[in-house]
Amino acid sequence: MKRKLVIFGAGDIADVAWFYFSRFSEYEPVAFTVDAAYLKDSTFRGLPVVPFEEISTSHAPESNQMFVALSYAGLNGVRKGKYEAAKRRGYRMASYVSPHATVLNEGRIGDNCLILEDNTIQPFVEIGNNVTLWSGNHIGHHSVIRDHAFLASHIVVSGGVEIGEQCFIGVNATLRDHIRIGPKCVIGAGALLLGDAEAEGVYMGQATERSRVPSTRLKKI
Repeated sequence: MKRKLVIFGAGDIADVAWFYFSRFSEYEPVAFTVDAAYLKDSTFRGLPVVPFEEISTSHAPESNQMFVALSYAGLNGVRKGKYEAAKRRGYRMASYVSPHATVLNEGRIGDNCLILEDNTIQPFVEIGNNVTLWSGNHIGHHSVIRDHAFLASHIVVSGGVEIGEQCFIGVNATLRDHIRIGPKCVIGAGALLLGDAEAEGVYMGQATERSRVPSTRLKKI
């Protein structure tokens, strides 16, 4: 029998979480929940949306687990706050690890993690609580990802890297081996880090500029 799951959120990430948990996990989503101030509809994906203030009564923590499906807003602080609020209410927090990910770290993955398809997690990696790994990342051996981090897609984390709490790493970023990324850093899309990053640092990749030659003047396309 599948375990019952309440999903916190009713936006795109909650929709994605519902899709994966419904199809590829031992959990059965039974409800969504949001703060009462953000409640817009009473149902989502055919399931009830219950105010978070009432969820313990309608879906008790003794018989339901919870997954907080929120983005990296506020440097992951919003997701962190709701994760902690759910735990204070007594909920066990579910994690989703895709069966299409390559996971070789002997289960060193915390709770409320979302790890999507085509991630490669090498031996001796440690992943904390409330961490999101979108699809297609490489997490090198002996690396550590601390709590509440969000990694987008197609990121290369080389071996022995430490990523601090509440960091955001953008698509196609590359982190060389044995560097430390301090808490609350933002590593932008396409950025290349070759050394340590102090806490609350912002590192942005260079955007490609438009060519002065218009596409209609290209002779070989």
